[in-house]
Amino acid sequence: MKNSIKRNLTQAAACLICAIPAWRYSGFLEGTEFSGGRTTGPLLSIEEAASYLLLLGLVLTFLYRRIAAAVTIVASVLCLPIYLCFVAPGPFRWVFPGRYMGSLAADYVWDTWAVAGIVSVAIALYVSLTALLVRSDRNGASSVNRGNRAVL
Repeated sequence: MKNSIKRNLTQAAACLICAIPAWRYSGFLEGTEFSGGRTTGPLLSIEEAASYLLLLGLVLTFLYRRIAAAVTIVASVLCLPIYLCFVAPGPFRWVFPGRYMGSLAADYVWDTWAVAGIVSVAIALYVSLTALLVRSDRNGASSVNRGNRAVL
């Protein structure tokens, strides 16, 4: 039982750590010309929806841990493009061509919040994938799901 509480708290912390940069970008960029762009506008909308999904994953962690892990994975993947847009604007513009208002200063830029977002997404993905792949039996022993058989 104690191990289950520890896993739930770890997953909830991962959701919260991932939600902090997501909410920062939602509030920081809302109302700017970034939110009205043809490419960047939907990107910001998707990221805002992902921040709500992270909060849903945080709440669901204590009720349905595996469902919360799936929600957190989806939210993490949806948050990643906006962080990559700020850290790697050159490759981002190459993958998503369009008319951008500002000129490109460098291909890669250090943005502390975006890097923190990428790291938090990596942490949340690791914790959530672990929650989906590892199951606990009634005795508390953990096993890894591999196809139709479980390995202890």
